Amino acid sequence: MTDGNRRAARSPTRSKYAPAQLDESEILRRGLETFAELGYAATTVRELARRLEVSHNFINDRYGSKGDFWRAVVDFALLDDQNEFDHRLAESRDDDERLRGVIVQLYRRSANASAMNRLLADESTRDSDRLDYLHERFIKPFWDSIEPTINRLIAAGRIPQVPPHVLYTAITGPALALAQDPVADRLNPAAAPAAKQDRKSMADTLSSLVLHGLLRPCRQ
Repeated sequence: MTDGNRRAARSPTRSKYAPAQLDESEILRRGLETFAELGYAATTVRELARRLEVSHNFINDRYGSKGDFWRAVVDFALLDDQNEFDHRLAESRDDDERLRGVIVQLYRRSANASAMNRLLADESTRDSDRLDYLHERFIKPFWDSIEPTINRLIAAGRIPQVPPHVLYTAITGPALALAQDPVADRLNPAAAPAAKQDRKSMADTLSSLVLHGLLRPCRQ
């Protein structure tokens, strides 16, 4: 037997990594963490395969392309959110309660979704087809659902009349900032690490602060 045959006998023919041993949700969760950490451009199919411990052609075989995998990741992270917002809007009694309920829910959701926050913050600065996808699938439906409430509150003098993108930034910007734990730790070094603090309490404090500045008191 030649040396080459001996090596072949010892090493069965297979890809560098075995087929995926992870369930779908874990595959997508790891994909989300990778895109959030590295950004889309720097996230290669090879790097995704390494982190998923799969063969290099796994992403293309199962999802079609890196772009298709990115869309699957985003759908996994955000697809149920709008149903929750719609439910909150439907069960509220008035516009004040509707807006408060949605913002509190948004901030609580964001407090425990740092990877998605980083991805959204990064993609929102880039004019790309990925931003088009985020806008059509998630950003626009969210804004369309709360815009009638906001318009009525503006007409009632409860919210200042400013351009929609300014209001969008005022509402969503602080929620995305909940992912900035390293900054929080530097600003408040005496406290416990931000990642280990009560995330719900942190979200509620921030949403109360934002709502206090956004909503003027009711006219008597």
